[in-house]
Amino acid sequence: MSNDEPMVVDDGGNTEKQNWPGRWNHVKKLLERTGPFAHSDFEASPEILGFLLSMCKVLVIGAGGLGCEILKDLALSGFRQIEVIDMDTIDLSNLNRQFLFRLKDIGQPKATVAAEFINKRIPGCEVKAHFNKIQDFDESFYRQFHIVVCGLDSIIARRWINGMLLSLLRYEDGVLDQASLIPMIDGGTEGFKGNARVILPGMTPCIECTLDLYPPQVNFPMCTIAHTPRLPAHCIEYVKVLLWPQEKPFEGVAIDGDDPDHIQWIFEKSQQRADEYNIQGVTYRLTQGVVKRIIPAVASTNAVIAAQCVTEVFKVASSCCNPLNNYMVFNDTDGLYTYTFEAEKKEDCLACSQIPQTIQVSTDDTLQTVYNYLCENPQMQMKSPNITTTMDGKNKTLYMPTIESIKKRTKENLAKKLTDLGLTEGQEIVVSDQTSPTSLIFVIKFKVNS
Repeated sequence: MSNDEPMVVDDGGNTEKQNWPGRWNHVKKLLERTGPFAHSDFEASPEILGFLLSMCKVLVIGAGGLGCEILKDLALSGFRQIEVIDMDTIDLSNLNRQFLFRLKDIGQPKATVAAEFINKRIPGCEVKAHFNKIQDFDESFYRQFHIVVCGLDSIIARRWINGMLLSLLRYEDGVLDQASLIPMIDGGTEGFKGNARVILPGMTPCIECTLDLYPPQVNFPMCTIAHTPRLPAHCIEYVKVLLWPQEKPFEGVAIDGDDPDHIQWIFEKSQQRADEYNIQGVTYRLTQGVVKRIIPAVASTNAVIAAQCVTEVFKVASSCCNPLNNYMVFNDTDGLYTYTFEAEKKEDCLACSQIPQTIQVSTDDTLQTVYNYLCENPQMQMKSPNITTTMDGKNKTLYMPTIESIKKRTKENLAKKLTDLGLTEGQEIVVSDQTSPTSLIFVIKFKVNS
């Protein structure tokens, strides 16, 4: 038997072939001969296939519509050492496009079912599932992978994993140690539109560099949802924005769009409000969609973007072709349109620049001004930042909205002037937020009054 046909023993004690004659011929054509699009470092060799089959570890984040396609494409392209993270369970509405799932799988973890399906269907593949949040793992977990592929529907999650991969970088005398770099391939879809991009942390633009490329969230006027609702979404937003803070169900914790009890409570209250105004169309699925701001997915768009993402994984892992440089957009709303452009790094990027971040304020500004800046500035877009500082060698919490007891104790600081809180020119404040795995340091700079 040739080296191309290794033998394995399955769980039942029966011997079977993982590879059969010609199984990887399509891949060998790219790896065992060079070409005009090959990377300058590429050396055609049969050993590259062995690396892909046995050694290259790929992490897939998300096992939904895009993630299912990515897992299938990776496995069929020769990647076998795959791990997948997803915190969601399978819902009936997933089955029209997330093809690794069946009716019997409803209620089961997406990651677990997807991994089992791929392992059973594709000989030799070893997908390991994690029914977790990405925040549940530390640096040592992420450091073991060669490449990370994202099939996410959350900008916050993208920003978090972006920050994690940046935190793994090592610098020697200000020069990046490229051995610490883990490439990230990011894909996203929105109806008939999609994009794929290649991020080399520390070298190419990161998620934060191009944060303004993401479309703003749709928000309804407060007067409409409070007084004149006309749509089912208005009723749901009313419960989400106004009723939840007032009634404080579930011991006053924040809304978790992935908690079925939270969604059920909002759904029932939204239905009551809809009945008051004779509005039809409030459903559990719509409720979850509004709470999580889910945009309906299209299977064909997922397939196209996943294929692009996995092609980039293959190119990065093998160097057989130069990777995408570095952002591709896809649109098949009216015909078929694709365009690739080179996004540029921001010299003062919040996440990947080596430049200290400053906040310019006046001596009359309050802590609320700083908080609003962190949340509303297009380059920040934080969600609920915790703000601390150091005074006289001791840590001082200025405001912490994520812990209810501390929030109550520090809320009065928002109305106080920064100078009254003891902040001085050049003083550092430390900001933590759910958009980043690490805390960020900002230096206070007071504007000169004219």
